[in-house]
Amino acid sequence: MKAYTIARTGVAAVAALMLLGSCGIYKKYETPTTTAITKAYAEARQQTPDSTAFGNLLWEDVFTDPKLARLIALALENNTNLKNAQTNVDIARANLKGAKLSYLPYVALAPNGAGASYAGSDLSWTYQIPAQVSWEIDIFGKLLNSKRTAQAAVYQSEAYAQAARSQIISAVAETYYSIAAVRNQLNLSRSTAVLWKETVQTMKDLKTAGRGVTEAAVVQSQAGYLGILGSITDLEVSLDQLNNTMSLLLNTTPQEWDVTDRVNMQISPVLAAGVPMSQLAARPDVQAAEQALASAYYTTASARAAFYPGLTISFNGGFSNLLGSMIKNPGDWFYQLAGSLTAPLFARGQNIARLEASKKKQEQELNNFEYALLKAAAEVNDAMTVYEKSAEKSALLAEQVDNLEKSVEYTKDLMLYSTGSTNYLEVLTAQQSLLQAQISQITTELTRARSVINLYQALGGGR
Repeated sequence: MKAYTIARTGVAAVAALMLLGSCGIYKKYETPTTTAITKAYAEARQQTPDSTAFGNLLWEDVFTDPKLARLIALALENNTNLKNAQTNVDIARANLKGAKLSYLPYVALAPNGAGASYAGSDLSWTYQIPAQVSWEIDIFGKLLNSKRTAQAAVYQSEAYAQAARSQIISAVAETYYSIAAVRNQLNLSRSTAVLWKETVQTMKDLKTAGRGVTEAAVVQSQAGYLGILGSITDLEVSLDQLNNTMSLLLNTTPQEWDVTDRVNMQISPVLAAGVPMSQLAARPDVQAAEQALASAYYTTASARAAFYPGLTISFNGGFSNLLGSMIKNPGDWFYQLAGSLTAPLFARGQNIARLEASKKKQEQELNNFEYALLKAAAEVNDAMTVYEKSAEKSALLAEQVDNLEKSVEYTKDLMLYSTGSTNYLEVLTAQQSLLQAQISQITTELTRARSVINLYQALGGGR
């Protein structure tokens, strides 16, 4: 009796130690709060999302241009990358379903039969209809952590799909306004080329009339005209490339796309001195990085669980006419019930190596998660700064263009009605400066539109 008591106490002590050591195996992942930025993120995740925040607006409420909205809708329906991202979600969900089903018993049925004859005897037939059932009892969370890993993979794939959706919406919008900008620059360059050609002809007439215009001035003005024609060819190539980019985004054959004539977003974000962490927490790439960390956490838990025993209950039964060395007709039922407890003792150090590697992978994913948060904050700040400064620059360029238009008029009048020999240089300089300022004005408007698009994407927009 004393020996029985000692054995029972020893078993209970071992079981208690195992349970105490395996507490971390069952613990669910929680957002780490080891640094200031991850702590702020964890707190932000507990807040109710602000539906009025710029990044939380529906894309239809942000991109209200009817032509652009139609193209975005087509891209979301046809884009290959988005379809693949959504397929990855389906794959992850299928893997999760498999992880959940692993809790159920394994059942197999393998009927078989055979005949034998010895020394000319009659053929004796034997048959079996066995069924095998085995059930792994998840004592130390091996199956639990596998299921949690699969669940994290689902969340991660969903975040990647949302990120792909956001990127596609932003790419279509950016390409759309880029096409509009290049078309405006192309039209401007073509109209300027017409005016410049008239200036060249005027200089030729003034030179013929002996009004102080030299052959050098005529040649220089002709060179400027040819330079504008050359820039037109570059713009035509850029326009063709942008149309092809749009076609790829919509997964259709190359064609010319109808866009607005104005390079201007019809909605402006409400900008504050800073962006709350709650808005950064909504970014799908940040959420994907956290789910990668969660997956690594559960992989580490699984590596710890590998050190503990596994309990399997099995049942074998069926109908057979072979009972021991005797053949009985008709047959009879048989069954066996067993339980096995398997505890790894050494396993060639593989469990130790696996646990060490899992811990390092978890550290790596934590670094990636923290970097994703820092990157998100930097991208938002960049977009906000570009938006504000491009607005200031746009106002300055508008005033500059107005002054240069007057300068062109004044210098042309001086060239036509003055006998000075250097007025032609002022005409060429004024026309060149005006064209450059007008091109810069269109480019700045495009930069401002892009900054709004980038800010929307940087805040996780695209729902």
